[in-house]
Amino acid sequence: MALQKLVSALEQHLDACATKRDGSDETLNRSYENLEDAFLGYEEALQEAFGEYLPFELAEE
Repeated sequence: MALQKLVSALEQHLDACATKRDGSDETLNRSYENLEDAFLGYEEALQEAFGEYLPFELAEE
């Protein structure tokens, strides 16, 4: 389930990037937040199920 959410969030982010507008684009901002949440959810599920983590981290702001 968590992997499916991550893949879906990646697809939505790609779509938002491909159709972004000049200036602040709320759709792109939401897709970024959804992707971050899905990433963290997948990493948590991976850790709980297998004691493993993803081989990369979220970028710091």
